[in-house]
Formats: sequence, C-alpha cells, structure tokens
Amino acid sequence: METQQTYDRTSEIAQPSLNTFNGEALVRDIVLQFPKAADYFKANKIDFCCGGARPLADAAAERGLDIDSMLGDLNKLLAEYPVLEEEKVWNTAPSAQLIEHIINKHHHYLREELPLIGQNVAKVFRVHGEDSPHLAEMHALFNTLKEELLQHTAKEEESEFPKILAYSVDPSEEALAELRLILNKLEDEHDAAGDILKKIRLVTNDFTPPGHACTTYRLTYARLEELEGMTFEHVHLENNILFPRYQ
Repeated sequence: METQQTYDRTSEIAQPSLNTFNGEALVRDIVLQFPKAADYFKANKIDFCCGGARPLADAAAERGLDIDSMLGDLNKLLAEYPVLEEEKVWNTAPSAQLIEHIINKHHHYLREELPLIGQNVAKVFRVHGEDSPHLAEMHALFNTLKEELLQHTAKEEESEFPKILAYSVDPSEEALAELRLILNKLEDEHDAAGDILKKIRLVTNDFTPPGHACTTYRLTYARLEELEGMTFEHVHLENNILFPRYQ
C-alpha cells in the first residue's frame, strides 16, 4: 500500500492565494503550488528542477532579473490562471500513477525524439561545422547527453522504479535505506544532465541560430530548446514530487 510518507512532502506546502509569492519561496515549491509557473520559469531560464531548491530571489539574481518584477508577474499570472485541481494531481497521485505518467510521457518522448534530434545535430555539424566551430562542442555535448539519458531512463524502468513500487507495497527500514541510496544516485544523474543542458544553451547562445541559418539549423535549435523544457518537467516530477516521498 501507499505509505502516509508519500503525501508528507506536499501536505506541508500551503496552496497559494493572491500576492503570496515572495523572494524567499523556493523555486520548486512555487511550481508545486502553481504549476503554470513552470512555463514562466522556462521562459526566463530559471531552473526549477535540479536547481529548484533555492530561494527565488537567489535564482533571479543569478539571471540578472529584478525580483520585484518577477513576483509581480507571478502574482498576475496567478490572478489570471487560478490553480485547477487537475493541475495539482501529480502532487498527491499515488507513486504508481506518477511513475506510469513519467514513463508514458517523458521516457517515451526521449526514446522517440533523441534519435531524431541527433540526426539534426549531426547534419548541422556536418554542413556548417567548418564555419561555426561551436557546433563541434554542441554535437559532442548532445551525444553525451543522449547516451546518459537513454541509459538513465532504461535503468529507472528496469530496476529503480520497480524498487520504489515494491517499497510502497511492502515497506521496511532495510528497503528504505537502499531506496534512499538509489534516489541520491538518480538525482546526481539528473544534475549531470542539467549541467550538459546548461552548456548546450551556452554554446548555442540561448538556442539563437545565426542570421544565415538554414531551416534545419533553426529546427535543430528549436528541438534542443524543447528537449531542455521537457527535461525540466521530467526532472521536476521526480526530484520535487516522487523522490521526496522516500527521503
């Protein structure tokens, strides 16, 4: 059965009301309270998954953004888009349901899209690499990321997620100790993937193609940016919702 611990993390987070966000709120908790904030953070290049365990004021300062303006934007969004119950479903969904969602949406996306993005990355590097040296680094970074993500998701499905579900059905101190070591390792792998994505964003100038870029060049950058956004959502569900249930 699902243990009470499953819900302790999210039950501590008060639901938002107007003008409640402040600079001391953790980035990840803002997204847990108000899921639409994820879109706002992605647009402003604020990491709400691997780097989400820090105050919004610190994240804003790192990006050179005005915290008062950000709080105004967030509270305006909250007024315009009240939180619906279905938007909070993953905060309290049973672990089995959340894991199924992660596999069906995010793992499926990676298996489908990574090879296709890889073809674009390889083509752009082959055609434009001589004139654009940064594409060699983009190509190397992406291929490292692709291999790491595919290995990571396969391991989660074959070993780590089944252990989470087994503990949920038959909890024990021994199983919990093993599970916590596993989750720490998975979080380290998430951090490594996040670091590579930050490097890709840097070498591609925030996924901004040069003026002379062809359609494939522009499409490649757009798909890499989509990959970053999907990875943020994926890691958020695991780091900020699923894993804390057992930590």
